[in-house]
Amino acid sequence: MGQIRNIFFISTIILTVASCATVKKEETDARDLSYLYNPLRNPIHPRYQIYNISEDLSELTIKFFTNDLYFTEANPEGVPKAELLIIYRLYDMSQGRIAVDTGFYNINIRKEQGNRQYTYKIPMRASAGSKYEAELVIRDLIRNNRIQTHLPFDKTSDLSSNNFKVRGHFNKIELFNPVLRSNEFVNLLYRYDTDSLFVMYFEPDDASPIPPSMLMPARSIDTEPEATVPLAYSDTLALMFPNRGIYLCTTDTNRLEGYSFFNFGDEFPGMTKAETMIDPLIYLSNEDHIRQMKNSERLKAELDNFWLNITGNVERSRELIRIYYNRVLYANYFFTSHKEGWRTDRGMIYIIYGPPDKVYKSPGEERWAYLKKQVRKGWGIRYKIDDEYLYFSFSNRENPFTTNDYILRRSESVTSYWDEAIRSWRSGIVFRLDNPSGI
Repeated sequence: MGQIRNIFFISTIILTVASCATVKKEETDARDLSYLYNPLRNPIHPRYQIYNISEDLSELTIKFFTNDLYFTEANPEGVPKAELLIIYRLYDMSQGRIAVDTGFYNINIRKEQGNRQYTYKIPMRASAGSKYEAELVIRDLIRNNRIQTHLPFDKTSDLSSNNFKVRGHFNKIELFNPVLRSNEFVNLLYRYDTDSLFVMYFEPDDASPIPPSMLMPARSIDTEPEATVPLAYSDTLALMFPNRGIYLCTTDTNRLEGYSFFNFGDEFPGMTKAETMIDPLIYLSNEDHIRQMKNSERLKAELDNFWLNITGNVERSRELIRIYYNRVLYANYFFTSHKEGWRTDRGMIYIIYGPPDKVYKSPGEERWAYLKKQVRKGWGIRYKIDDEYLYFSFSNRENPFTTNDYILRRSESVTSYWDEAIRSWRSGIVFRLDNPSGI
């Protein structure tokens, strides 16, 4: 049954980077979630985490950044407040997406000087033995916006990542983001009793996806650890992960389950050094050229010359660099899995084609649509305009390290316009399917 509660938030101060949400106003196509990956249409960026408290109860924690919220004094108290409505629906995915719980919450957030974040916890009735999806809608009642997200979690295993919590070692503040920097210390809290913790190290997956026009199976995930380190477990044990790669923390080395941390380098998710900025150029160049550039003693000059050779002038180069690497940044933000977001199938499509015009989501898959052109049908004054789209479909893949791994469904019947897109970029023109100067 739904519940309605009026609640004030408890404030905290935290900096996190993770997760993704959806934002929209009234849309003609109610199924379209294209605002999901368009930062210009996403005013609120909450962070989410689900933790299994007991066999019958799980807890969803939501954190809001102060700068994302809209505060107004138009209320009886005359103090700055943000007003939100939170609606969640819980589905049992083990039985064909059956609704098992729902809740409604009215939230009044009073602005407090110096606070950068506000937190709220929602209990959800979820029994052990099933996998679930929490569908969350948050409405900004003042701005008349809404954000929406789907959060999967697992109660079928005692080593599910949802049985772990992470907090900063020194400040003891709960962290949501499994991506850490080399000098960052954390504590890992496990729901069950254990004396031992094993940290399994896997080398970073630096493979880039192949173009969508190539019909090849997806590369497999490396599940053989390079090293395993046994530790005496304590919830105050200081953990630090100094090298790039994947770190799976588990209590049983015979099972590839647990909580995964990722080190993608201290610049992640952004890029400022020439050495790291060269790698994403693989979509516009080839492996030999990338290797040659990275072996040069003048990395910055190699990077500058690459863009100058494309555009022919400095100003145009700066514009293309801004657009290209902003897309790399957002790909890292939205699509990071066990590898950087720009190295994923979705990241590749996002960088070259831009944010999709339409996004449709269903359990285990996403479908993106890019507007190709408008087609006029009919005669004289009796006609209508139809839109034509290029579609890309992605399937969620089982991955021992993350739930955010989606691979592109490749088909010889789909014309991707990849070659035209690359030619456009290499001619100094940002590619768009509906741009007459493109294809």
